[in-house]
Amino acid sequence: MASAASVLNVSAYLFTPIADPAALRPVLRERAGDAGLRGTILLAEEGINLFLAGAPDAVRGFVDGLRVGFPALQTKESWSDAVPFGRLLVKVKREIIRMDRPEVRPQDGRAPAVSPATLRRWLDRGADDEGREVVLVDTRNAFEVDYGTFSGARDWRIERFTQFPDAASAHRDELDGKTVVSFCTGGIRCEKAALYLRDQGVGAYQLDGGILGWFAAEGNAHWDGDCFVFDEREALDPALSARAGA
Repeated sequence: MASAASVLNVSAYLFTPIADPAALRPVLRERAGDAGLRGTILLAEEGINLFLAGAPDAVRGFVDGLRVGFPALQTKESWSDAVPFGRLLVKVKREIIRMDRPEVRPQDGRAPAVSPATLRRWLDRGADDEGREVVLVDTRNAFEVDYGTFSGARDWRIERFTQFPDAASAHRDELDGKTVVSFCTGGIRCEKAALYLRDQGVGAYQLDGGILGWFAAEGNAHWDGDCFVFDEREALDPALSARAGA
């Protein structure tokens, strides 16, 4: 086992057109394997999504190489005392995050985003800069929400992200005339969620960087609990450390 907090974990995604994800798969599999990384890389025609862990120099070197082809890729970092993944997987999917709404295409242009600092200001004052009520919509699955969420956030108890559009339509009237901010763990789901909401006429934004970006910038402000993550750490606290007992 590695010494305490010596393993770097990164998550990253980017919606961008990839002409031939199947051809890219073995290239990234070899590079990540040679670097000794473990985790998951998902590729689709709409973009790339990854969760990787390993030695800090190896992780950052791999990411630097990725940025040659994906210069806008931004990572979120956290640390652990062991690699929280059992192996390396590189997969080609139809979507890097499944919504089953092909008309929602963030690779063609993302929805407006609000920074953690701006959202913190809105939540502190109880309204946005124009005085409108701010509604936070949690786009994650119900079991994830149960680990922790923003105080007062809307939780529609969905079991999978493909249910989000129907849930949003059912609760559409609750959002009229309000400034809506969708959020998720790292930002990938709320990218699609915000676009879908805007297509329905809702004044929606996405929280830039998701919950992990919020933790890095604003800590536990306006947050209750931890944040579920899809690896062996189970959940991170607002200091981006594995929850106690994990």
